[in-house]
Amino acid sequence: MGENKELLTTNRKALTINLDGSRYGTIAEIGAGQEVSRIFFQVGGASGSIAKTMSAYDMTFSDAIYGKAPRYVSRERLQTMLDHEFKLLKERLSEKRGERTRFFVFADTVVAKSFKGPNEGHGWLGVRFQHEPLAEPSEIIIHVRMWDKENVLQQQALGIVGVNLIYGAFNYSNSPQELVTSLVDNIGIDRIEVDMLRVSGPAFGHIDNRLISLRLVQHGLTNAVMFAPNGEVLQPSEVLHHKAVLVERGSFRPVTHVNVDMLNCATAQFMQEPIVKGKEMIVLMEITMNNLLASGDLDADDFLARVDMLGHIGFTTLISNYSEFYRLVSYFRRYTKEMIGVAMGINNLLEIFNEKYYESLEGGILESMGRMFRNAVKLYAYPMRQDAFDRYLANGQTPTSPVTAFPTHAFASSVMITARNLQVSYHLRNLYAHLLENGNIDCIVGSNPDYLNIFSRDVLQKIKTGDASWEKLVPAKVAEFIKERRLLGYGSKSVVPEVPAANAV
Repeated sequence: MGENKELLTTNRKALTINLDGSRYGTIAEIGAGQEVSRIFFQVGGASGSIAKTMSAYDMTFSDAIYGKAPRYVSRERLQTMLDHEFKLLKERLSEKRGERTRFFVFADTVVAKSFKGPNEGHGWLGVRFQHEPLAEPSEIIIHVRMWDKENVLQQQALGIVGVNLIYGAFNYSNSPQELVTSLVDNIGIDRIEVDMLRVSGPAFGHIDNRLISLRLVQHGLTNAVMFAPNGEVLQPSEVLHHKAVLVERGSFRPVTHVNVDMLNCATAQFMQEPIVKGKEMIVLMEITMNNLLASGDLDADDFLARVDMLGHIGFTTLISNYSEFYRLVSYFRRYTKEMIGVAMGINNLLEIFNEKYYESLEGGILESMGRMFRNAVKLYAYPMRQDAFDRYLANGQTPTSPVTAFPTHAFASSVMITARNLQVSYHLRNLYAHLLENGNIDCIVGSNPDYLNIFSRDVLQKIKTGDASWEKLVPAKVAEFIKERRLLGYGSKSVVPEVPAANAV
């Protein structure tokens, strides 16, 4: 988005559409009032763009128009609204003005804060539109959360976002970044969260939904987005609702045997937890924005390569801007009261006890631990060999929290560091022991000893330098995928013949 782009007021956006002359359509709203249509009418000239507005608050009326729905504030209900209204628009007006008009339908189904209780305001908004007369329609669907405490302010916010969405669809279909950032024009991210966005149709043929969703996190419109193994953009509240959650954080550059083994072992243990047995659960691989921005700028190809690799072997991926684990756990708690498990390596476990991350909290590390472990949360720690840990430190990956050195002797390769013998800073040992003995931290068991010396950075280096031994360090499907798609620098160097096992040092 250009730095000098004029920020149009909400009224100016609505008036521009009204005076365009080539856009004509329907606005249908359920739940928070006719806030979007009101703005178009109050600025004047609405007869130039609005064919019909409607709102069906009563469920019987709504069902009679759009058919029955299990949930009225849902993507399914929004989709039926868009389908129904766009079909009517074309049936009634195509013959009369179809050759010179770009038809559109805006719809929303929303629950705003009510007088009856502390319900959370949220809703689904969508616009279906023709980018050219007679063209097949394109579509944008978003899910929003409204953070204002008063009903009237939530309604106001909804009206602004609706106008932004319609204007963005008509003007920014070729600029995903402008489309994303414009959604909160004249309102800001403190009042509205956009936690899901999906585009489709000929106007967006060049846009990858995963990239446009990533921009939501990058620009602060939401803290996390989620993708199914097939790349579909998911709505987190639908996926996480009332489910037990197990998550593993990593760089996944590339996905290695360690990543998969860690999650498989943790999953087996998680499923045996008494409060998880028989419950629905979701397993996630998570990448933080800090990880994606490690080199400074966001590398879109690198991001897609990681998500594609995880999806190719069947994992659902979460992208978040939660550097601290306690914030990630709090995010899951928005959607579920069931148990939360976090699988991690010894190095990540040490970082959790790094006090620098909690300097902004009044209660410091104690407050962070209280937030993280207050409701059925367990960390599952994957073991590490002493020699691998030493190599980890030697490569400049020193944990910034001081740790007592592990004993060194000639058989360091056989010494295993686990959650049970890990030593954190002296003044935090009682806190660590408390969490360990109360079952908040547990050792991952059953890990494959052949995988314990694998580090993603080493594998990546082998890929880039053409050392074919990397293929044995990742799942076979991942190796095939990297070679087929020529990801992560594969093929940039000539392949070095692998040293026969008998002669290997």
